[in-house]
Amino acid sequence: MLIRGLIALAFGTLGLGIAEYVAMGLLPYWASDFNVSIAQSGHAISAYALGVAIGAFFIIFMRTLKLKTILILLILVHILGNVLTAFAPTFETMLGARFIAGLPHGAYFGVGSIIAQRLATKGKGTSAVSIMVAGMTVSNIFGVPLGTALAHSLSWRTIFYLVIVWGIIVLVSAILWVRDVGKIEDTGFKGQFVFLKNPAPWLVLGATMFGNAGIFCMHSYISPLLTDYAGLPLQYVSAVMAAMGVSMVIANLVSGRLCDRYTPGKVAFVCQFITIFVLLGIAAFGQNPVACIVLACIAAGMLFAISSPEQVAILHVAPGGLLLGASMVQAAFNLGNAVGAYVGGIPFEFELHLSYVTIFGAILAAIGAWSLFIYFRKHEMLFKDTAHDDDSQPEEQSNNQAQSV
Repeated sequence: MLIRGLIALAFGTLGLGIAEYVAMGLLPYWASDFNVSIAQSGHAISAYALGVAIGAFFIIFMRTLKLKTILILLILVHILGNVLTAFAPTFETMLGARFIAGLPHGAYFGVGSIIAQRLATKGKGTSAVSIMVAGMTVSNIFGVPLGTALAHSLSWRTIFYLVIVWGIIVLVSAILWVRDVGKIEDTGFKGQFVFLKNPAPWLVLGATMFGNAGIFCMHSYISPLLTDYAGLPLQYVSAVMAAMGVSMVIANLVSGRLCDRYTPGKVAFVCQFITIFVLLGIAAFGQNPVACIVLACIAAGMLFAISSPEQVAILHVAPGGLLLGASMVQAAFNLGNAVGAYVGGIPFEFELHLSYVTIFGAILAAIGAWSLFIYFRKHEMLFKDTAHDDDSQPEEQSNNQAQSV
């Protein structure tokens, strides 16, 4: 396994994670600087998410390029988006900049996942992907606190200056450390969508969206759950969130190792099944601060314990459309974030008991678990690992495999 190349990929997901998550702590500063409301400043988060979704599909127009070339182009777009954000003179300009910054997000994970598996030795593909994803988990530990602290003491633009510098480091490390792993097979524009005729990728995408939504019901409202439900003093919330970030890092790496022994679908299902009971546990025992903290950390860990297997699973079920499939799963992650934040807010809107936040989350997680169960029991073994295939694989072989289910 070429570890330097995987570290370079992880550097990239770290930068993407900070650029995405830091917005959660900057809304008041954007509102003040651009003279808009907090609700309006939240549109910057939506603009980034829209860029992620559109960028995930735009990647199919780059399918004839070498994977390393695509990776470098995506890093350049990421740097450009953050440069425009850091120097945005108006709120409207900043929204456009956030959209551009979001464009390479899902595509980077898609291309990076394929590269990571090709860099890995046979049978270690999911571990390789989990190392790449580790950068995103680490960004959760210090990205938002660092951005908020810099905004308070200096300016909200400062964190984006740092992200720009980090983006340049990512670019150099990708050029020097990520070896050329070739192209993917080009099945033509229409051929990119053939795999979507089968139920397997839809089960993975559905599990990704609903599973992520279930956990984000809790994650989006972790502060009121800790303070209003568990009775934890507000000053301890940041420490709990840091502990949740550490849990994400550990669970992600452990999950990757488990997938080298068992199938990604089976590991993701077990983790998703655990998530259901953890979320219900918060509803039942969360008024005890210690129980709430422990269960919240476990739930946060499950978020990334599930994500790496799902990122690999979509590569297995997307013959002929690896780039599109790998990018679509990131769009599903972000859609799940939005759904989770909305559903988790229903108890606040209708003045329901706070326990309903994680009860609703458990229901969404159960839908994700059901999708994963159907996937690994009926579909997973019908697909071979296509991530290591080179671009010389005949188009007919890929299409026949996609139509064999």
